[in-house]
Amino acid sequence: MASTTLPGPSPRAAGKPARGASLWRSLPAQIALLPMAVTVLVVYIGTLFWSARISVSSSKVFPRDDFVGLSQYEKLFENERWAISLNHLLIFGVLFVGACLVLGFLLAVFLDQRIRGEDVLRTIFLYPYAMSFVATGLVWQWMLNPQLGIQATVRALGFPEFTFDWIVNQRFVLYTIVIAAVWQASGLVMAVLLAGLRGVDESLWHAARIDGVPRWRYYLSIVMPQLAPAFGTSFVLLAVGVVKVFDVVVAMTQGGPGDASEVPAKFIYDYLFNRANIGLASAASTVMLLTVLALLLPWWYARAMKAKKEAQR
Repeated sequence: MASTTLPGPSPRAAGKPARGASLWRSLPAQIALLPMAVTVLVVYIGTLFWSARISVSSSKVFPRDDFVGLSQYEKLFENERWAISLNHLLIFGVLFVGACLVLGFLLAVFLDQRIRGEDVLRTIFLYPYAMSFVATGLVWQWMLNPQLGIQATVRALGFPEFTFDWIVNQRFVLYTIVIAAVWQASGLVMAVLLAGLRGVDESLWHAARIDGVPRWRYYLSIVMPQLAPAFGTSFVLLAVGVVKVFDVVVAMTQGGPGDASEVPAKFIYDYLFNRANIGLASAASTVMLLTVLALLLPWWYARAMKAKKEAQR
């Protein structure tokens, strides 16, 4: 007698639920995300295109629906104050990013030694990043104020000739902002790089010790190449922070003395609210947006290519 094989459950029945059922189950989550999606589309993307449109108009106090081409951009790059702010941004960016990467790496290496109290130290180093840049700026503004801060304290201790007036000195004020910003952001770099260090195979260090490789050479030649993705992530985060730096400048110096600490975001704010020139302010903001995209797009592309190669393995 021939055996009869009963049909088993179909792959669809044994596997994932039907597409319609899956969509129905995810409907509450999609509804919950709807306000955020509308916010992104209207508030972020909508205002982005609106600013770009205003930047090619002759708008002053109120927006106008005309078209003047790149006239606002020509005025922008002919503006001496804009050129000064870009120069300050370049100096601030080089010093800020470089110092944060170096200091963050050193802190990460220090914590990677499995020292006692690592959790407490990690929290202390990372805590400044949890503060707002406004709070940071106000604290450092008080500390560097010649009448109240470090200079006044040291003079009160019996050193009347001591001078530390960088925050009111046009030649050094930008460096005081760099110091405050590095103090706040280096902890973030430390956390990113520490996570990368914990992913390095410890057997490499044991092999290096057997071969007599100095510790500094081990970190320079073996560890740092493996931390390239972590360094890349840190660089992008810091660079984007450089482009949009505003609050720490306003809190510490208001862009002064004079225009010695002027930055593009402060320029945009002044022309938008104080000088009532929204066309020029929109052109400046569009330039800064393109700068951010120029920083992010290569990073996104590199991550996408890396994920594609890993998927093909």
